[in-house]
Amino acid sequence: MTSREEFGRAKRRAAGMRTALPTAVAARYDRRLGRVVIRLSSGLDVAFSPRDAQGLEKAAAAQLREIEISPSGFGIYFPRLDVDLYLPGLLQGFLGSRAWMAARLGAIGGKSRSAAKLSAARRNGKLGGRPKVMRKRDGARLRGKLLPQRRL
Repeated sequence: MTSREEFGRAKRRAAGMRTALPTAVAARYDRRLGRVVIRLSSGLDVAFSPRDAQGLEKAAAAQLREIEISPSGFGIYFPRLDVDLYLPGLLQGFLGSRAWMAARLGAIGGKSRSAAKLSAARRNGKLGGRPKVMRKRDGARLRGKLLPQRRL
């Protein structure tokens, strides 16, 4: 249960945030641009592709049509998807949770085609590829135990 003192502190923090950060005053999905557009209290418009935001990456245009702004102006809600986005996080470039963002960055990095990555893959292939992981009869992995690599 929240005490009156905790409620008062939270209210003061929110008031401080409202004076320091812009809030959302309007939000819409621009079908022509394929972007969610948020009008801020500062007069600035912020737009992003739904593919880049957690929970919106597979959304259809019809699901993005309806957008609600939280009473504080710091939240953007998509009721047809039951997805909330936190405006201060969006403004800092965080379009999802840390785990989701890390997975996206890892997927992008895994697709890179640098000369160094190609060279390393060739060297690894000459050694017989990735080492095989030994398994017990029940299918469990043996930690730290690898089959010997064959050298060419």
